[in-house]
Amino acid sequence: MARNTRHFVCQECGSSFPKWAGRCESCGAWNTLVEEAPMESAPKGLGAKRGRKLEFVGLKGESARPPREASGIAEFDRVCGGGLVPGSAILVGGDPGIGKSTVLLQVAAALSKSVGCAYISGEESIDQLRLRAARLGLAEAPVQLAAANSVRDIASTLDGPECPGFVVIDSVQTMFVDSIDSAPGTVSQVRTSAQELIRLAKRRGFTLALVGHVTKEGLIAGPRVMEHMVDTVLYFEGERGHQFRILRAVKNRFGPSDEIGVFEMTDGGLTEVANPSALFLADRNGDVSGASVFAGMEGSRPVLVEIQSLIAPSALGTPRRAVVGWDNGRLAMLLAVLEARCGVAFGGADVYLNVAGGLRIQEPAADLAVAAALVSAVSGVPVPAETVVFGEVGLAGEVRPVAHMETRLKEAWKLGFTRAILPADRGKGSKRRSLAAPDKGMTLNRIEHVDEIVQLFGPGRTTARNEPGAFERARHG
Repeated sequence: MARNTRHFVCQECGSSFPKWAGRCESCGAWNTLVEEAPMESAPKGLGAKRGRKLEFVGLKGESARPPREASGIAEFDRVCGGGLVPGSAILVGGDPGIGKSTVLLQVAAALSKSVGCAYISGEESIDQLRLRAARLGLAEAPVQLAAANSVRDIASTLDGPECPGFVVIDSVQTMFVDSIDSAPGTVSQVRTSAQELIRLAKRRGFTLALVGHVTKEGLIAGPRVMEHMVDTVLYFEGERGHQFRILRAVKNRFGPSDEIGVFEMTDGGLTEVANPSALFLADRNGDVSGASVFAGMEGSRPVLVEIQSLIAPSALGTPRRAVVGWDNGRLAMLLAVLEARCGVAFGGADVYLNVAGGLRIQEPAADLAVAAALVSAVSGVPVPAETVVFGEVGLAGEVRPVAHMETRLKEAWKLGFTRAILPADRGKGSKRRSLAAPDKGMTLNRIEHVDEIVQLFGPGRTTARNEPGAFERARHG
């Protein structure tokens, strides 16, 4: 009989090793190898027994659209693609205290008016859940509560014709399968628990929401394969010092994977933000240099946000580059372009860049707005308060067109912006149609090179640029 050997599994990447080591050879993480009992060996080969033949179909054909159940929380439904799909699995991750349990309890309370909802917690007791519901004003909602950690008990309870239509598991790292000899939260337990719960949800047709812890890098703890097993992966983002919370979809099999939902944390829980642009620009001061307004796109939604920069003399041999809400590598690239192509020196100064409101920008269309903020910070010339900026900057300094330009301009016009700095139309000889300003009331300043930003707001310019007509005179040189 074969000896029942043990092995060591990395809690970061799931790789298995025959002996313990301080550093994982696969992912390089330190002190992540944990001893676990080996899982059952794989079954033998298929043998001579033949299986049934598969029937192939073509790509073209009639398929029913998956039904959706609207939760009543518009921002949550937007991120999920328009509502919850029965039989789907949703994984919600985020930092501790960011609002994962709060928003799922609110969704369960809103859905309980039309479908049965169950909230199963492995971290909190029933009394704690009731206290949270009372604080949120949801004590009267017909949500079924339970405190359990055993996947076997949960499956026995839900595996029936009377199972609820929406089930929350908080959190998947606290669940365990009694047939696996390892502690809850390990790679084997998390993977098996998620697999059993997802299989049950698809067989019984209820929507499953799993809460996932995150590592110090911000990724969902446990094996990466868990994100592949679920249908939708949502991340909660937000700074502790800000009241705004961003629910971002990074994977969605039933909708777009780049949508966001914006919430505001209040004493009564998370409230929806219908117009994030107005909220992000509420405390903006338009007379300060080093700030510009960027018209960005988050999924199908245009969002206007203020980008702030500060240039300060550095006493260090290596000046500091601090970024909040944007890519640090992209800032280094943009500083190099401004120095090499436009002659604006940043070598002896500390550069600080901040995206106001706690939003994190990921699209390259923010390059031109960041360049305007940096140049304005160097010269002390404010960017006009009624101006919005967007465009991608290449290594040669050229300004490249970006997608959804008309949608960005319409959002800016709706919020009272009358001027826009945007990429020039490079569609010479193509079928690209000319971009028109909304209602013909917005002045469009099309630029081809980032040096034109330096000519508008760079060193040597005076604050007279903000006088009426100065912006248009600068456009024509």
